[in-house]
Amino acid sequence: MTSDATHREQDLRARWERTTTAAGAPADRDPTPYADRLLAAWAEPQRKYHTTAHLADVLARIDVLADQAADHAPDPAAGPAVDPAAVRLAAWFHDAVYRPDRSENEERSAALAERALPELGIGAATTAEVARLVRLTVTHDPAPGDTNGEVLCDADLAVLAGAPAEYAAYAAAVRAEYGFVPDGAFRDGRAAVLRQLLALPRLFRTPYGAAHWEGPARANLARELEGLISHT
Repeated sequence: MTSDATHREQDLRARWERTTTAAGAPADRDPTPYADRLLAAWAEPQRKYHTTAHLADVLARIDVLADQAADHAPDPAAGPAVDPAAVRLAAWFHDAVYRPDRSENEERSAALAERALPELGIGAATTAEVARLVRLTVTHDPAPGDTNGEVLCDADLAVLAGAPAEYAAYAAAVRAEYGFVPDGAFRDGRAAVLRQLLALPRLFRTPYGAAHWEGPARANLARELEGLISHT
């Protein structure tokens, strides 16, 4: 394991412990075995993009969005405030089960959360919210006023707004995960996904995401789509 990967794993373990404590796990429940299992899942060999690096990135973006929400007192009419612990737990579980050739990854990941969190002593309401948020990543389409959903979905999609070189690395990693798909079929499928994203009225729902990530993400998506079309 490289020094960067070692540092990332150490940071993730510390984050996991802080998050489970914040979510109400009692002191007599050891969170370490759960961290071990989750980190092993996120490091499975079929993963090229959905790795511990992606998990760390999503958690870092949740930090940004949660801080922004805390800095601006919510309008009571706009819905509830963000529950950072629930959103962070959902990030841990949202791709905990990942097979690129399967369609039920989110459902299986949500079911894993529903089993693991009660074992850790985390309450039923938080467990249900985490599972709901994990299932929401099927569509990344939170309802208006779903502040937890907005934060998780924006954090997960923020990779689309990376600098051009970062976005190119992301796109290459996605292609590597689908290495079993022939080039022509992958181009057609990927182009359809990009068109669907570009057709959305908004990619990002939080004020911060809309202000900082919407424009760069659309430019990256359009650039990738143009490249795919030019190779057909």
